[in-house]
Amino acid sequence: MEIVHQLQLERGTSISSLLMGMRNCGFGARRLSEAMAIYEEMLSIDGTKFLTISGAMVPAGMREIVSHLIREKHVDVLVITGANLVHDIIESFGCHCLGSAESDDAALREEGKSRIYDVFLRDEDFAAFEELMQRILPDTDKVLSGRELMTILGSQIEDQRSILRSAYDMNVPVFCPALPDSMIGLQAWMYSQTKKLTVDAFADIKEMVDICYACQRAGILIVGGGTPKNFALQSMLLSPRSFDLAIQLTTDTPENGGLSGATLSEAVSWGKISEQARFVTVYGDATITLPLLVAGTLEGLEKRGINE
Repeated sequence: MEIVHQLQLERGTSISSLLMGMRNCGFGARRLSEAMAIYEEMLSIDGTKFLTISGAMVPAGMREIVSHLIREKHVDVLVITGANLVHDIIESFGCHCLGSAESDDAALREEGKSRIYDVFLRDEDFAAFEELMQRILPDTDKVLSGRELMTILGSQIEDQRSILRSAYDMNVPVFCPALPDSMIGLQAWMYSQTKKLTVDAFADIKEMVDICYACQRAGILIVGGGTPKNFALQSMLLSPRSFDLAIQLTTDTPENGGLSGATLSEAVSWGKISEQARFVTVYGDATITLPLLVAGTLEGLEKRGINE
């Protein structure tokens, strides 16, 4: 039986050293340390690296962590919510503002501001987003997949820090399985009323299944849960393999049966994750756990001269 080691902090302690020290602690500290060990292996293997993102990660300030991972070739497949991509596009020309979660929401509406917890957006940024979308959406006779549409949009964004632009530059496929449930979907539908734009909602499934089928080894980092998590995991069901490495960062718990709180062990029962896989769920706000996980992992790899 291993004993708990009391965590020691020294002046200049690095993030990777801090997380390594947490492996001999209990509770969430140990889980985050295990996540770093798994993520180091995931980024080091000759395999396919999946990243899924849900929740308001871009509005909260996590955008450039994702684009950095893409540009450093640490992401082979991205599955993300339409809302995060909406905010990614807005960040390419505008900004999100810090406010208060205790604000008077009726007063905010009068001021032309929308609130996401303690982050505000202005109506003029949404109006500029709508104008931009109407300029960059394609007018084509070709039936597009959702992934193809994301590639086209990414090619039209000039901001190099953009998730969509980074994915376009690095040839990383971006899947948005619930695209209609976003302002991109709404704008695309409005555009299609007067221009030629048709998106095949099922075409992404074939491409994603083909990617999963071609995997020799596969690892997945799940931020939040929701549709992106399920789209990636379910696609592996049609391949002869399962995910070998898996990390989930979530605030949800499994008792209510929701997917975002479903344990990765439960996914083993479905055949989505291998029985021999290394996996861990880290419970906590992903705006805290994701930066720590990524910074600690990349720092550790750099110290060992791996992948950096």
